[in-house]
Amino acid sequence: MADWHWVFDIARRQISSTVQPSVFQRRVAAAKSIVQHFQLQDKLEYHEGCVNCLHFNENGTLLASGSDDLKVVLWDWQRKKPVVNYKSDHYSNIFQAKFMPLCCDRVVVSAARDGRIFKAVLSCDGELRENKRVANHHGAAHKLALLAGDPHVFLSCGEDAVVYEIDLREDQPHKLVTIRSEETHRKVALYTIFSNPANLHEFATAGRDQYARVYDRRKIVMDAESSAPLKMFCPHHLSGGDHTENITCLVYSYDGREILCSYNDEDIYLFDSSHSTGAEHIKKYKGHRNNATVKGINFYGPKSEYVVSGSDCGHIFLWDKETTEVVQFLCGDDNGVVNCLEPHPNCPVLATSGLDHQVKIWSPIANKATDLDGLDVTMSTNEREREEEKRIPPDPVSERLFRRLMRHARRHRMQNVDGDDSSESSSDDSSEESEDETTHPITCRQA
Repeated sequence: MADWHWVFDIARRQISSTVQPSVFQRRVAAAKSIVQHFQLQDKLEYHEGCVNCLHFNENGTLLASGSDDLKVVLWDWQRKKPVVNYKSDHYSNIFQAKFMPLCCDRVVVSAARDGRIFKAVLSCDGELRENKRVANHHGAAHKLALLAGDPHVFLSCGEDAVVYEIDLREDQPHKLVTIRSEETHRKVALYTIFSNPANLHEFATAGRDQYARVYDRRKIVMDAESSAPLKMFCPHHLSGGDHTENITCLVYSYDGREILCSYNDEDIYLFDSSHSTGAEHIKKYKGHRNNATVKGINFYGPKSEYVVSGSDCGHIFLWDKETTEVVQFLCGDDNGVVNCLEPHPNCPVLATSGLDHQVKIWSPIANKATDLDGLDVTMSTNEREREEEKRIPPDPVSERLFRRLMRHARRHRMQNVDGDDSSESSSDDSSEESEDETTHPITCRQA
């Protein structure tokens, strides 16, 4: 990323109108020198558990967060004050909370480990008027995908391998597709979903295998148990065979031309979304560690100039998208893991969260640019620990026992909360048990 000639641009902005405010703003946010001056600005404290998700509203004045404490908080982040907070009807870790577009910040949708998807409607003075369940996955629901400019429709994905299209004007969600492995025909538990901002019919999803699958909602075969994707992406060295690596998060670039995928205990890979199935990645970003949790990934910059990720070592890494060099390296979490990274939609500001109970706000307020102190040692340590982990043989018996215990706990919670709904979930879980026996280890420790 070419650096910003700030003296020249500021002078032109002062003496003439040739520099449009929006152009000036983009140049500031994308400047390497700005990114290299990032420093912790504020800590937002209210939650009593790990903060698992962050989302700015459309103009960036409010920030939504969801936590293991089952609360959703809407922050006036500049004043460091929660302006709205409500106890959700989720009964397990909240994994996603998002403002629906074009709703005056009054409609928030959420997803959680309990598999439930809720729509919360707020009054003008911030009171919770309605909290309605709009869908239910049989297994954890990690991510929601909004459609730009659509205040009614969004997508959800879950560990039951199902993608739902949810229209808030309708009583029931529409089951779009069940994702199955093309090789084994087993269901693929899903961790992530994202809508193409340049083509709202297209979305990408991924989870407990090594493939990013792209679908067009118009071309999915209705009422079919599964439907073939338009295309699939995977680094060549991870395709086929008995690989345990899986995708924890994927996102599209601002113009939909690229898809960024973060792999569990592997590297981050960039794909050209216009390429056909089987095309190799075009960039690779490394140095972090993604093992302890289902970790997020994001682009930073108005034109996706940077790649940003958290790490098990507690640091935040920012790479130049084109050169793949690390340009910023920040200590992001006292408890050692950074999971969520949310760029501000307009300003050079980044919000992050992890195992700490606070939300952290980063901005370019440092007196001097980063010297990347400790980066080489941290990258070497992360690489060594990754290789050591790979040499430890998996214990399928322990993994199977852990899954069964998790299912039992989930059924017990659903019986206490839902009554009759538990029977449906229990039968679904039982049918999946044999399929899950040989799948990859659960990577999320957000409990």
